[in-house]
Amino acid sequence: MYLSRFLSLHALWVTVSSVMQHYPSVWGHYDVCKTQIYTEEGKVWDYMACQPEARDMIKYVKVTLDPPDITCGDPPETFCAMGNPYMCNNECDASTQELAHPPELMFDLEGRHPSTFWQSTTWKDYPKPLHVNITLSWNKTIELTDNIVITFESGRPDQMILEKSLDYGRTWQPYQYYATDCLDAFHMDPKSVRDLSQHTVLEIICTEEYSTGYMTNSKIIHFEIKDRFAFFAGPRLHNMASLYGQLDTTKKLRDFFTVTDLRIRLLRPATGEIYVDEQHLARYFYAISDIRVYGRCKCNLHATGCKEENKRLFCECEHNTTGPDCGKCKKNYQGRPWSPGSYLPIPKGTANICIPSISSIGTNVCDNELLHCQNGGTCINNVRCQCPPAYAGILCEKLKCEREPGGCGPSAGQGAVWQGPVLLLPALLGAAGLGLC
Repeated sequence: MYLSRFLSLHALWVTVSSVMQHYPSVWGHYDVCKTQIYTEEGKVWDYMACQPEARDMIKYVKVTLDPPDITCGDPPETFCAMGNPYMCNNECDASTQELAHPPELMFDLEGRHPSTFWQSTTWKDYPKPLHVNITLSWNKTIELTDNIVITFESGRPDQMILEKSLDYGRTWQPYQYYATDCLDAFHMDPKSVRDLSQHTVLEIICTEEYSTGYMTNSKIIHFEIKDRFAFFAGPRLHNMASLYGQLDTTKKLRDFFTVTDLRIRLLRPATGEIYVDEQHLARYFYAISDIRVYGRCKCNLHATGCKEENKRLFCECEHNTTGPDCGKCKKNYQGRPWSPGSYLPIPKGTANICIPSISSIGTNVCDNELLHCQNGGTCINNVRCQCPPAYAGILCEKLKCEREPGGCGPSAGQGAVWQGPVLLLPALLGAAGLGLC
């Protein structure tokens, strides 16, 4: 009897779990822009905030090197082995495929042996600085979702700056400084991301964590996106609701994780010692085998799709929006100013759809097809939306607290969190003839 009851409970839990998989967390994934729902008036559209899935953004990148002739091999030159800096009989020759190290090898499929990599010329012009700028451009605004990872085949550089642009390379801001000696290189005290907090997460730091010398076994440099997310979402990013709330209400935080371009400024190669060995300058160069950048197209919470056309990325806009980032209302849908979608209220957010211009819809303000009242509002005679107490706007699309001093906190509008599985469990238990006592 007990075994039978246990098996019944197990089967019941599997059923409940399969239902809950459609709602993997209370905050949702924002992977649907609209869905049809049934009301007393028939089928209507229910709109919600939405965003594309994160992806490997390196697939769409354009790379530029400055100076343009900084890649080794033209003319051919010898360099020292990476494992033995005094074995200097390796050759870089751009005219021979097996000996060439062009920039595209920073982005090819890894896992080959020997590994493939881009390589700069050696520091043969010392003491003139060996400076290289590697610019990654997407011609599209993207939102970073994971750590930026750079893998060096040479020693990690003694000095490096990672920079970002939000305006397609017209202006640049530092993301992070890297050095073996931060105070000497950049007049900054060394820090790591672990020294930051919610209040200082936007601070630009210099770290010595990834800049050990030439002989180190480690090759990787990180820019820690997830560690910064964790200040709001917890160590394992389980509380994404808190992060989404902060991103929604703090523009500086949202912009911090948004880029159109990245620039890697290599300022001094790995030396592994205090002084440069002028008798063996072929020891000093830069070599990168892999760069990883994960993110999503920024679509202002108005699209779940992002496609490539003519080597450019475009959001597949919904909510009657248009533009590369869904940044404006479509023609004849300018009944109110364009606005980005909102992660709040959790879990579905607010779509802030563009509504038809008054001249194109006559006296209709709402209907049961394209102009559905949002957030539980009721359409009254196609003239107005009767909104729930917490909402306002033509289509009940805005929280009233947005008009109040201080605005809305991250918990605004969360009173109606979906509770389907909680209510479903007692019903299924009853159907199975099982008690809760």
